[in-house]
Amino acid sequence: MGRLAAFGNQLVEVHLWLREELDRLVAGEGGGGDLRAHCLAFCSALERHHVGEDTRGFPAVEEDFPELGPALELLRRDHEMIAGILARLAAMAGRPGEERLAGEVAGLAAIVTSHFAYEERTIVEALNRLDIPEWREDPPEFLRVYG
Repeated sequence: MGRLAAFGNQLVEVHLWLREELDRLVAGEGGGGDLRAHCLAFCSALERHHVGEDTRGFPAVEEDFPELGPALELLRRDHEMIAGILARLAAMAGRPGEERLAGEVAGLAAIVTSHFAYEERTIVEALNRLDIPEWREDPPEFLRVYG
């Protein structure tokens, strides 16, 4: 029995949604005109996505494809670096100074764009080959689009 959508393809869909939200953030478009609220919502969504990858996605990939261990370790390190930027953004979003916030968002965009591209090149095929029935019934956090 085939899957409606392979897990790797679902990951790409989530990345596309996150990229669109990040592009809106870089352009200064806040949901309802509130850039700070949009920044906090985006940061929360990206953090949930990465935590889900680290706790559910990467272990599943590594179990079936141990040769991807080094690539997954690089991705985990990226997640740690991105988490630091997200923490700074969350702190900045609570203070005046949209120019500094916009600069940090632009830096985040560059890193996340590179991170997503590398992740898609290295693990999408492996995710598409996984067959985890419970994920089909209840997708883990990292395979969900919120918005």
